[in-house]
Amino acid sequence: MLQLRKIEKDELSIIKDLAYEIWPDTYKEILSEEQLNYMLEKFYSIDNLESQMNNGQIFELLFEESQILGFVAYEFNCNQSDKLKIHKIYLLPGTQGKGFGKFMIDQIISGAKNNNQKGIFLNVNKYNKAKFFYEKIGFIIVKDEVIDIGNNYVMDDYVMEYVFK
Repeated sequence: MLQLRKIEKDELSIIKDLAYEIWPDTYKEILSEEQLNYMLEKFYSIDNLESQMNNGQIFELLFEESQILGFVAYEFNCNQSDKLKIHKIYLLPGTQGKGFGKFMIDQIISGAKNNNQKGIFLNVNKYNKAKFFYEKIGFIIVKDEVIDIGNNYVMDDYVMEYVFK
């Protein structure tokens, strides 16, 4: 049985460990090793994860029985909008294509609707194959976004949105 479970600050090291396991596989063909390491430290140090949580992000782990398969982080009413933003959504290598991502998105959609959100949005690297997954389940590209993340690195993303009917 699949389940998303909200975590507390004392469990953020699980998120960090998962990111360090997932990111090299996910981004090996997109990012240099130097940029990958920089971004992992920037976004997944315990201090930064705590700051993200303090600023409204909710972190959940995906379980199948007692096995952790991935994680998601999202925020209600992001940027003073009436939409939920998915900040992070990742699955362990080898678990993709088995319906786990769709399960997480469905759970997030349900939670967003229950909290009076009008839709959900996320950023995805323009070269990440996950873009096709998002399109398949109904997300549309609403804009391009290049974000300077420091150290002469940028995130070259699409902003994708799923509007509730």
